Amino acid sequence: MKPVDALSAIAVAVIWGMGLVVAKAAMSHFSPILLMALRFSLTAACMIFFFRPPPGIFRQLFWISLVSAALQYSLTFNGVRGIDASTAALLVQLEVPFGLIMAWLVFGDRISPRQALGILTAFGGAVLIVGEPRLAGDLIYAFMVIGGAFTWAVGQIMVKKLGKVGGFNLLSGVALFATPQLFVASFLFEQDQLEQISSASSAAWGAVVYLGLVMTALAYGLWYRLLGHYSVNQVMPFLLLLPVTSVCGGIFFLGESLTTKIALGGCLAITGVAMITIQRLPRRRPATSDANNIQPD
Repeated sequence: MKPVDALSAIAVAVIWGMGLVVAKAAMSHFSPILLMALRFSLTAACMIFFFRPPPGIFRQLFWISLVSAALQYSLTFNGVRGIDASTAALLVQLEVPFGLIMAWLVFGDRISPRQALGILTAFGGAVLIVGEPRLAGDLIYAFMVIGGAFTWAVGQIMVKKLGKVGGFNLLSGVALFATPQLFVASFLFEQDQLEQISSASSAAWGAVVYLGLVMTALAYGLWYRLLGHYSVNQVMPFLLLLPVTSVCGGIFFLGESLTTKIALGGCLAITGVAMITIQRLPRRRPATSDANNIQPD
């Protein structure tokens, strides 16, 4: 990988990793679903010019957006509201083993012994994290984050069934459909949306800009470019920096702390994900674009 592309991959992981930290800070003002609705509104406004979908996929895009964006982000960020961003970032790593299991169940994809061990290791780490006594009163939030990880995996199966529509088409389509879905969900389950919007500080709006433009539009643009030049096995390992960034950001910017049990569980979860995602590359392999079938959080 060229040095500039390696730096781009690192930048994507850091940007996505800081997303949970920024969102956690923004939720001191915005309610979680409203924050996500504002995020995707900004993304949709920015990405609408890239939306050139083939005919006949709008119904599928609606359901993909409902599952992989509206439902997933509602679960994940309501969970983040109740537990530390650093802890949530470690639990979010279950997206990868959940995705592998779903691909095995739906498509019959083969799971190697190494990957099976990685799945067990990742889930073992999650068990240690949720067993931390400090989370005893907040388990509902931890399981919301885990539910969001599972919903993400289901959404990726739906994306794979959709076929090749182009990475930017997928991103812009999901943003366009998810925006009204999230506003409706916020109206049904949250309160005082107009008050939150009218009284938001510049820092709160800065968080929305980061989530909508930097974390989503910019980072996905870099990600899809990398996937267009390199195989998935070459770029996926960089995402192991994502939880590390979230943990460090939570500690340094939010004043969070990790107990020994959560830290050990997090190390196991990340190790399990590494065992799943880091594969031996064949000697000769053409670079292919998998941007159509991969939509990281």
